[in-house]
Amino acid sequence: MNVIEGARISWRNIREHKLRSTLTTLGVIIGVAAVITFVTLGASLQQDIIRTVAGGNAATMYVTAQSPGDSRVPSLGSASGSVVFTQHDVEQIRELEGVELAAPESGIAATSVTHNNSSVGRQWVTVSSPGYFQARNIEFLSGRPFRMGQREVVLNRPAAQMFADNVTVGENVSFTRAATGETLNATVVGIVKPKRGGEVLGFSRGSAQPAVYAPAQPYYERTVTSPTLQTRQLVYGRILVKAQSPSQVDAVQGRVYNYLGERSDARQLKAQSYQFQVTTQDQIVGQIKQLTSTFTAYISGIAVISLIVGSIGIANIMLVSVTERTREIGIMKAVGAQNRDVLQLFLVEAVMLGVLGSALGAVVGIAGGYAGAEAIGLPLAFQPIWFVAAVAVGVVVGVLAGLYPAWDAAHTDPIDALRYE
Repeated sequence: MNVIEGARISWRNIREHKLRSTLTTLGVIIGVAAVITFVTLGASLQQDIIRTVAGGNAATMYVTAQSPGDSRVPSLGSASGSVVFTQHDVEQIRELEGVELAAPESGIAATSVTHNNSSVGRQWVTVSSPGYFQARNIEFLSGRPFRMGQREVVLNRPAAQMFADNVTVGENVSFTRAATGETLNATVVGIVKPKRGGEVLGFSRGSAQPAVYAPAQPYYERTVTSPTLQTRQLVYGRILVKAQSPSQVDAVQGRVYNYLGERSDARQLKAQSYQFQVTTQDQIVGQIKQLTSTFTAYISGIAVISLIVGSIGIANIMLVSVTERTREIGIMKAVGAQNRDVLQLFLVEAVMLGVLGSALGAVVGIAGGYAGAEAIGLPLAFQPIWFVAAVAVGVVVGVLAGLYPAWDAAHTDPIDALRYE
């Protein structure tokens, strides 16, 4: 019996038992669809995160002091780590060879932000220098950066739209400092596009969060005594350092590490267990890939259980089919069919069920991935290799599930089979 004839007989048997065949392949369909859906969502999430991070300036580094247990991926939305970098440190890093700019970053907790008698509670006001926007590659929709020493603020678009009336450049806002209850007034001088880096790295999606940016002077008040200058200095939680070109990032990173470890104020202000981290964009991207790949593999591993259940279903139904067709097997052997012919017949049927389930599962998986990406707001990232993988999975599942039933059918005694009722 040739393969084509065997496939024709197998397909006829599948069609004669439509409901049974559908229920048999359902486990494979669900398994393949679940794996492809989760892998697609994982790839889409990874691509979106990397696009967000890589969309920033490739020459920018993030300088923090963190405990060994902290995440090595710095939040891109707010300062993190220990607050130990003085204004003196910022100025000294700014003078290092190859550094284009150094922008400090910390924040003020505000109990409320008010505009035209409309208030919004609990906002974090990021304080820095005007170079912060260039270091973070934040795009201005209107207006300009704030000026150091002036009572000015910059809002991102969600922050400008969170009041009853949208805020525009030139209008005034006020925010209440949580620590003292002091009300601080400011003029809005710029509106910027939202940066979702902080939310992305926390794996929380949806619309970008409101952000308020203000100059460290005159709003920021946290100070320490500089060990080097013995004067009171503003102290920050992070410094953003931009190299003059991407090709100088590694060299600048080394110089920053040398300065921090040898003569910085932060070296004496940080806790002994804390370590300096100068993280480049490439390092962040690599760490994000590792995190998202591990997460995707874990979720996909759970989905593979459905494939195992599906393969058991195929094995079970093929054993039932062998029992139902015992007399047919006896007649085939009586007219000259060899063991390999019977083995081929049932193995082809099992493979056809597996391939059919995988193909349908791939289609359902793509639809599920697309629907999930649309619901979460991710760009769809799918690789055609998954179609090939789905078919390969179908063949493997069919072979493994049908091997024993096919072997059992091939070794059926023809005399016993002819007497079977």
